[in-house]
Amino acid sequence: MLFYTVMKPLVQVALRVFFRQLEVRHRGRLHMPGPLLITSNHPNTLMDPLVTAINRRQPIAFLAKSTFFKNPILRAIMESGNSIPIYRRQDLDTGAETLTPAQLEAQNEKAFGRCYDYFDRKGTIMIFPEGTSVSERRLRPLKTGAARIALGAEARHNFQLGLHILPLGINYFDPQRFRSDVLLNLAEPIRVAEYAAAYQQSPEAAADALTEEIQRRMESRLVITRTDEEDELVTQVERTFGQHLIQDDEETLYDNFQLSRTLLQAVQYFELHDAGRLSAIQEKLRAYQQELHRLRLTDEALETPPAGGSRTRRGVVAALKLVLGAPLYAYGAINNYLPYIVPSVVAKRATDDMAFVAPVMLVTGMLTFTLGYALQTYLVHHFITHDWRWTTLYFISLPLSGFYALSYWSNLAQRLRRLRVLRLFRRERPVLESVLRQRTELIRLLREARAAYLATHPLPS
Repeated sequence: MLFYTVMKPLVQVALRVFFRQLEVRHRGRLHMPGPLLITSNHPNTLMDPLVTAINRRQPIAFLAKSTFFKNPILRAIMESGNSIPIYRRQDLDTGAETLTPAQLEAQNEKAFGRCYDYFDRKGTIMIFPEGTSVSERRLRPLKTGAARIALGAEARHNFQLGLHILPLGINYFDPQRFRSDVLLNLAEPIRVAEYAAAYQQSPEAAADALTEEIQRRMESRLVITRTDEEDELVTQVERTFGQHLIQDDEETLYDNFQLSRTLLQAVQYFELHDAGRLSAIQEKLRAYQQELHRLRLTDEALETPPAGGSRTRRGVVAALKLVLGAPLYAYGAINNYLPYIVPSVVAKRATDDMAFVAPVMLVTGMLTFTLGYALQTYLVHHFITHDWRWTTLYFISLPLSGFYALSYWSNLAQRLRRLRVLRLFRRERPVLESVLRQRTELIRLLREARAAYLATHPLPS
C-alpha cells in the first residue's frame, strides 16, 4: 500500500501539472462503494491506472501483465501499487522461465483467487480487458477475463456479493504532449447478479454476454476511429475548427468528446450519402493546412480578435503585459529549465513507443523537479540567504514562477504569430487574403455539413 500512503499525493500533484485539464464525467460513479470492478480501455500504458487511481478516494488494485513483475525494481513498484500479475498466452515463454499451459492456468487461477478475496473485503479492482495497450483511438475486442472474474466472485457467494462492473472510457486529446487534456467518461455500472440465471445455464455463455455488454458500454464512452486516415481527418477538424462547431458558450472536454463522436458519425454518413461533399472538405482542409505550414502560421493566429475596445488598445495592453512580465518569466525559466527539459530528453532516448512517452516523462519529471527543487533550495540557503524565512519564500516561488513561465511563453508565442499575420498583411496582402478566403470557405462548408447531418441525426438532449 506504499502507493496510497506515500506516492498517491505526489502522483496527484504530478498529473495535475502534466495535464492541462483532467475532467471526470459522472464523477459520482467513480466513488460508488465496493466491491467494484473497473474495466477500461488501455491507450496510454501506465498513465491509465494513474489517472483513474488519483480520482477515486478508495484504493484500487490493478491487474497487470506478468512481464512487469520480472524486473525486481518494477516488481517492487507494481506490488507497492497494489498490482496483481495476470499471465497471458504470449507470456508462456518469458525468457528466464518457461510456463506450460497448465502452469499458466494455475497462475491465473491463483490471481483470480486474490481478486475474489479482494472483493470479499469490498475492494476495488481495475482491469484492462483489451489485454494490450494501443495508442490509437480504437477499442480492440475484449477478452472474457473481466467477466469471468466478476461472475466467479459472485458465484462464490451465490450471487449475493453485490459486485458491480464500472465501464470506463479514457479519452486523451494529445497523450504525448505536456499540458494536454484527458477525459474520464464513466458509463452506467453493471450489476453482475443480473447474470445469475445465465451463469447457472452456461458459465461460458454468461461470460460472453457480460463481455459484450461491457464492450458496448465502453464503446459508448469512447471516441473510436476506423482507420488512421479517418482519425487524421477528424483530428484536423477538431483542432482547427472545433470552436466553430461547438455551440456551448463554455467549452468543456465533454463538448470536445461529443464533437469528435459527431464528426466520426458524420464522416460515415457522408461516405454513403454525399461522398462529393466529404471529398471537397478533405481536399480544401489539406490545402489549407499545407498553406498554414508554409507560412509558419496557425489557424488561431488568423482568428478575429473579440469585440470590445480598439484593436490598438488591446495590442498595447498585451505588449505591456509581456514587457512587464519578462523579468518574472526569466526568473521562472532559469529556475525551472533543467527539471522541465530533462524529462522530454530522457523520454526520447528511453523509448520509441509513443504509448510509453507520457509515463516516462511523468516519472522522470517527478524525480527532476523533486530533486532539482531540493538541491536549488539547499544551495540558495547555504550560499545566499542563510535564513530559513527567505529560503522558504524562494522554495515557494519555484513552482509558481514555473507555471507563470509556461503561461508567458504561450502568450508570447501567440502574440508573435499574430504579429506575423500583420507583417504578411502589410507585405504580402494578396497571400494572406487568399488564406483567409480558404479559411472562410472551409468554415462555411463545415457548418453546412453539420446542419445537413443534424437535420437527419439530431444530437441527444
